[in-house]
Amino acid sequence: MSYTEKLFDFIESSPTACHTVETLREILLGAGFTELYEQQSWELEPGNGYFTARSMTSLIAFRYPKKGFHAFSIVAPHGDAPCFKIKESPEIRVDGRYTKLNTEVYGGMQLGLWTDRPLSAAGRLLVRTERGVRAVLCDLKRDLFLIPGLAIHMNREVNSGVKLDPQKDTLPLLGGEEADFLRLAAESAGVRKEDVLSYDLYAYNRARGTVFGEKEEFIAAPKLDDLECAFSAVTAFLKAENPENVTVCAVFDNEEIGSMTRQGADSSFLSDVLARVCHASGLSEEEKLRAVAGSFLLSADNAHAVHPNYADKSDPTNRCYLNGGVAVKHSTRYATDAVTAAVFQRICEKAEVPTQTYFNRSDLPGGSTLGNLSNTHVSLPTVDIGLPQLSMHSPYETAGRLDVEYMVRAMSAFYSSVISCDRNNFFEIC
Repeated sequence: MSYTEKLFDFIESSPTACHTVETLREILLGAGFTELYEQQSWELEPGNGYFTARSMTSLIAFRYPKKGFHAFSIVAPHGDAPCFKIKESPEIRVDGRYTKLNTEVYGGMQLGLWTDRPLSAAGRLLVRTERGVRAVLCDLKRDLFLIPGLAIHMNREVNSGVKLDPQKDTLPLLGGEEADFLRLAAESAGVRKEDVLSYDLYAYNRARGTVFGEKEEFIAAPKLDDLECAFSAVTAFLKAENPENVTVCAVFDNEEIGSMTRQGADSSFLSDVLARVCHASGLSEEEKLRAVAGSFLLSADNAHAVHPNYADKSDPTNRCYLNGGVAVKHSTRYATDAVTAAVFQRICEKAEVPTQTYFNRSDLPGGSTLGNLSNTHVSLPTVDIGLPQLSMHSPYETAGRLDVEYMVRAMSAFYSSVISCDRNNFFEIC
């Protein structure tokens, strides 16, 4: 099976961040990794692989080569995407005929693109048990509701631009007057509605990815930002070997809402895991600091390609294109500097992977990403990278078919490398 179809399968099995983590969990267990729990002590055996999850929605996996390891080689994408979150007590009755759902916006969205397309719901239910509370994954896996647009006859100015109100204009139609959303969610998870205490449920686009273009050179799918990087990272992580470094794959939640959660990149999760690996290795505090100082982080989050209809929205001289290779992202809001960009580009040269340089237009600042936020908790040389795409934050995004393989090869080469720096600022890549 090609990377394309494997990516589509990965996206289809990952409708929400907690499902992304469960998908990764199954992949890692199938590859012989051992699950660790933050509340328990860790004992690590050289040559083995491990992973731990936080809050069911973020996961960090690592391969432990030996006690006297050199440093950490880390790739960090995110597993969440912009969507509508379904509020509790969600049913809103209309004229005794319809039931619509009360929702709120999660992340930066183009609201109008979500109308008139079949949607489903997924997430987790928190269920009462005799001994306490347990979390259960939920995915309704059918075309359940949609957000009906307003006919042009009732809004003649719609093509001149209309501002949508997320409390009024984008509430999905669920059913008739007796529709019961929580009952459906509970039944799909195999639990009783009356035992559901709370939930995190989200609307998502069920459409499977597709290949298009004159030479089938493009792909379109939901959540390419950032499941394309998450898929590439775990694929490369499992392929690569490094006898000197602890290789780490960290998939964070909540990037789309600022990462300021206990499981986001702006938390202690990564620094906690690195510290515990060092502690399990018997490293002193100085030895831990030396290992961290010799480490390197790829902050992996997709980039904007030049749009064929809006080429003027891209920087005049630093432009990325679909199927042009991995984008190295530069901005005052990113962690990339000349040193980290050069080191990563040299790794890609050795792996024969094309790279592109990305800058925002100076008058159109882009969004933030994982690198700078992670560095507030554990300071590492970091480069922000991504795959060029169109229609970012749409419910159905577009990318280049060749670029997935480029990213897997680039990350595999990075994971297999040991980067050393001497006092003369000479960087050796082995």
